[in-house]
Amino acid sequence: MLFMNRKKLEMVSADNALTGRAHPIPTAETHFVYGRALTADVPKGMEEAMFGMGCFWGVERMFWKLDGVHSTMVGYAAGHTPNPTYQEVCTGQTGHNEVVRVVFDPSIVSFDDLLKVFWEGHDPTQGMRQGNDMGTQYRSGIYTYSEAQKEAAQSSKSMFATQLGNAGFGAITTEIIDAPMFYFAEDYHQQYLAKNPNGYCGIGGTGVTCPIGTGISA
Repeated sequence: MLFMNRKKLEMVSADNALTGRAHPIPTAETHFVYGRALTADVPKGMEEAMFGMGCFWGVERMFWKLDGVHSTMVGYAAGHTPNPTYQEVCTGQTGHNEVVRVVFDPSIVSFDDLLKVFWEGHDPTQGMRQGNDMGTQYRSGIYTYSEAQKEAAQSSKSMFATQLGNAGFGAITTEIIDAPMFYFAEDYHQQYLAKNPNGYCGIGGTGVTCPIGTGISA
């Protein structure tokens, strides 16, 4: 058991990752909260963002509640296996993170606003885990779609690191990389806590406020 837990905390190499499949796995057709078609499309005037903060059930709920968010979707990203299933991701042998992709109207909610939710909504110092959820799929990550997003993410990370250090927390382990391929998770994962209001949510922040104010518009 200890060996298996240790393996789940180590990133698998591309050579050793599961093979996956050529075609996407089935997912929901409609967003359960918004009633819109659940697609990867970004309507004109909208922008996209992607975050990993632990179990994606609770994370998605944080973002669909925000004014200006057009759509949310959960899936897998930043790994090696094409079109993975949840069961495959849970083995730790795909390299993927559980992520939430957000499509938003920047005239109503800014990327900085989303970053504030990200930093305050989980503990970004825990490495390959979040609370009691352990494994590479629960790592903290910001996956950026532009240089402006990357600069904003890195600037906010520096500011929040100071606040966390002052509060006695360790170093931030969040990965900040260019947005990789996003693979939709299965139907039942989409908007899970809207469908199951009493369902599991292992997400919790540090209680430390993030002083967002990068001055950078994404």
